[in-house]
Amino acid sequence: MSSTLEAPVEIRPFHVDIPDAALEDLRRRIAATNWPEKETVEDQSQGLPLAMMQRLADHWMTDYDWRSCETRLNTLPHFITELDGLDIHFIHARSPHEDALPIVVNHGWPGSIIEQLKIIDRLTDPTAHGGSAADAFHVVVPSMPGYGFSGKPTSTGWGPERMGRAWAELMHRLGYGRYVAQGGDWGAFVVDQMGLQAPPGLLAIHTNMPATVPADIDRALEHGEPAPSGLSAEEGRAYAQLERTFKQVEYARMMAARPQTLYGIADSPVGLAAWLLDHNDADGQPAAAVTAALDRASSATGELTRDEVLDNITLYWLTNTGVSASRLYWEYRGGFFNAKGVTIPVATTVFPGEQYQAPRSWAERAYPGLIYYNQVDRGGHFAAWEQPQLFAEELRAALRSLRQRQR
Repeated sequence: MSSTLEAPVEIRPFHVDIPDAALEDLRRRIAATNWPEKETVEDQSQGLPLAMMQRLADHWMTDYDWRSCETRLNTLPHFITELDGLDIHFIHARSPHEDALPIVVNHGWPGSIIEQLKIIDRLTDPTAHGGSAADAFHVVVPSMPGYGFSGKPTSTGWGPERMGRAWAELMHRLGYGRYVAQGGDWGAFVVDQMGLQAPPGLLAIHTNMPATVPADIDRALEHGEPAPSGLSAEEGRAYAQLERTFKQVEYARMMAARPQTLYGIADSPVGLAAWLLDHNDADGQPAAAVTAALDRASSATGELTRDEVLDNITLYWLTNTGVSASRLYWEYRGGFFNAKGVTIPVATTVFPGEQYQAPRSWAERAYPGLIYYNQVDRGGHFAAWEQPQLFAEELRAALRSLRQRQR
């Protein structure tokens, strides 16, 4: 009897290098935009205002510098490896502190790894950012299938459940026998699935978009019913926020139903930008934190800026992932904010600009292994992007007790 040893799966270094011709084509297409007429209202109820988009397009075409973002990306270690038949791109930044806790951090839509750039150094080198070496992380940030530099699925099946299994394999392949997982937006769905799957080595998850809505509340929301009686003030506020949120998800319904129809976002940079900008947060649609950033040229405190928003949009354009990323909405058939049944340790931070502020009472029921719950005073749906220092501080605090128990 003979045996054959399987060759180890290759992990290949990756370098971001966009051809000049692609950037020239981007500027040419922006200049050739066929603009519609001005909206017929004075607010944003019809969508992104013409003046807002024209200002952004003018800056994008004349002053924005993708090479600055590319240089920043290339200061980080990038890799590609095959997971479940698909090439997956990821950043793997190890801390200088060898006993750091490994963490896989998940982005969402309409985001990308650009969302996490400002937190990587804060997590790997906390001593440079007001933290302790004892709170250091080894950071892994994958690009979801169909997003950024990852491969685009050619068949169905790449939803949050499959991603959860793939990320567990990725952490194992990187040699991490114990680790934690973090996510917001679609990344929150992925870490909830990881929590349900409970792969060996996963110690806990941290979510900044917790899925806590009880079954009876979820049913009432689904049928458009009034808030059930007996809710606390905090629970009643959450119910009202969820009612509003579900009235502002036209973009999600389109991607869930007909993602392949969105040819325009693969053909027009301005069309892509408008589609990626017109999503909602707690302060309305389009998302207030992102549209406010369009008037912010710089920030000494790490707040989101216009060029950071364009970095993300430009990554989508240069990788032609507007449509492939949209298919994630078509793939997923589960509930959005309903409790999923996760029983492993869970930490959550509730940001005021999130689509709803999960009450502690709901979080304790949804996550019986809740080890940390905190409501902070600023930050929103893309918290790591909007408030990187606060976000990093929350991750350190949320998982500190877990580290102590594991020593």
